[in-house]
Amino acid sequence: MPAIYGHDAAADAFLAAMAGGALHHAWLIVGPQGIGKASFARAAAARLLAEGAEPAVLPRRLALPAHNRTAALLAAGAHPDFRELRRLPKKDGKDGELARSITIDQVRGLAPFLGTMASMSERRVIVIDSADELERPGASNALLKSLEEPPAGTIFLLVSHAPGRLLPTIRSRCRLLRLEPLDEPAMHAALNAELPEASGDEIASLVRAGAGSPGRALRYAELGLSEIDDALHAIARDGDPTTARRARLAKALAVKAAQPRYEAFLDRVPGIIAEAAQHRNGADLRVALDAYAQARDVAGAARGLSLDAGGTVLELAGLVARLAGGPDMQHGADLRRRPR
Repeated sequence: MPAIYGHDAAADAFLAAMAGGALHHAWLIVGPQGIGKASFARAAAARLLAEGAEPAVLPRRLALPAHNRTAALLAAGAHPDFRELRRLPKKDGKDGELARSITIDQVRGLAPFLGTMASMSERRVIVIDSADELERPGASNALLKSLEEPPAGTIFLLVSHAPGRLLPTIRSRCRLLRLEPLDEPAMHAALNAELPEASGDEIASLVRAGAGSPGRALRYAELGLSEIDDALHAIARDGDPTTARRARLAKALAVKAAQPRYEAFLDRVPGIIAEAAQHRNGADLRVALDAYAQARDVAGAARGLSLDAGGTVLELAGLVARLAGGPDMQHGADLRRRPR
């Protein structure tokens, strides 16, 4: 089973609900992307199924012992009382390319599972990762029917990054369980486990970039963004009076092959400025807040209007340079952005 990092309060709340003897039949597990909601849902599913089969031997924690029979069956994809819905690979797509949504046929495919008795206990568990990706309206309406009249002992665990997008009728039938971004110790633990060969400096950089989301940090690691992150922090610390540092970034990110790194850069710049703002006050804080607002606007426009990548990198890095004071703070970067 996947390891769970952080989320102790949510785990305690779920275990308390289990111990109370009146467990709600549907849970909506919400929070930002990449913080481990799906892993939490799978761990909760494992705990539910294991407790139904062997309640007297489990420790009071969400994660199961490695030798547990339920955990072993789930790891092998062989537990008869568990189903998970997620987007499937496209039949005619590229390797690893997923369908746009969880289809109505996938939801309807649960009917035989829901129409039979559970095998190993009185419980059955269905994880949907994520409910935001249910095909509208067909799959959402099909799921709603099961949520309205769930068979006895059936528990739904719905993962959602944006619960406001779900049908209100789905939300109203679920108990909300909110997961928060991870703190630094939990981030370090998660990233050290996933990247055992990474240096301490690399992990520290990814912890900053992830902002409480191991998934985001691991995406940055895959894209090799630690060097870009280090360059931006150097600009924030020392400035860039000759624009040489900004020019190097623009050259590296403006080429077509660097598009994924460029898009991640657009996400990261406002985050770096926000981090700096947390440690400032007075005039320095006003500079950081103004730079943050402008960075959000520029990054949003870059996506919506397909602005020139090189010019956008120069402009955003110039906003970071304002954090160091000097000419960049006084005048900003007089850079023109042109649609591609």
